[in-house]
Amino acid sequence: MSNVIAVEPQPVHQVETMRRAKAAGIDLSRLPRHVAVIMDGNGRWARSSNKPRIEGHRAGIKSVREIVRTCRRLEIPFLTLYAFSAENWKRPGSEINALMILLCNFLRREIREMKENNIRLGTIGRIHELPFAVQKALDYARRETAQGEKMLLSLALSYGGRVEIVDAVKKAIQAVREHQLTVDEINPDRFSEFLDTAEMPDPDLLIRTSGEMRISNFLLWQIAYAEIWITPVLWPDFREEHLFEALKDFQSRQRRFGRVDIDGAI
Repeated sequence: MSNVIAVEPQPVHQVETMRRAKAAGIDLSRLPRHVAVIMDGNGRWARSSNKPRIEGHRAGIKSVREIVRTCRRLEIPFLTLYAFSAENWKRPGSEINALMILLCNFLRREIREMKENNIRLGTIGRIHELPFAVQKALDYARRETAQGEKMLLSLALSYGGRVEIVDAVKKAIQAVREHQLTVDEINPDRFSEFLDTAEMPDPDLLIRTSGEMRISNFLLWQIAYAEIWITPVLWPDFREEHLFEALKDFQSRQRRFGRVDIDGAI
């Protein structure tokens, strides 16, 4: 009997994406494990096109689809998208309702492709604050994709970094009260276990579109050592080539995590 293990060939689309990435100067052996994205600029995109704001959000879904596909084909195992912040509840009710409808439709349409591509859907944020119909759609999508092992696609919904940290503190206090943890055992690693992102590594690369130079209360604890890449491109216009730019820039940086580099520079 032969001891040769058959290697499953890569799908044509994946091979082609990898070819384009290499042509763009990307080293496929040094990709980030976790990419997080602040998807900004939908409203400005709509305004510049003289369209209602919801059209910007609708156009942004195309960008979501392309970036998810590209990350999966490049075999990046973790992708987190800032979809709806805790502060977004301050927007007009009509816009919020339209966004929730778009989210439900997106989940329904993308489940099949996520399953075919071995992608598991996850969420971070106060999901219980979302409308019941959205919670139900998310629960169904998570169950249907639960077997996905190649990539975890996390949607940040009703999410705020400060609130997440406060909620984590409350969980840690409760664990101490229940004698599951002592105060002396609390350190950064143990505290991270109480965050929404406990099952994933911290982001290596944070991308922000639309040119705004701020974090917007996103993953405040987790991005302590993330490389940040900001582009003026509005989210609905963000495509594979822009992701390649971010990845190439990421690979050009020396990540020291507080240590000195080879030459002794800080």
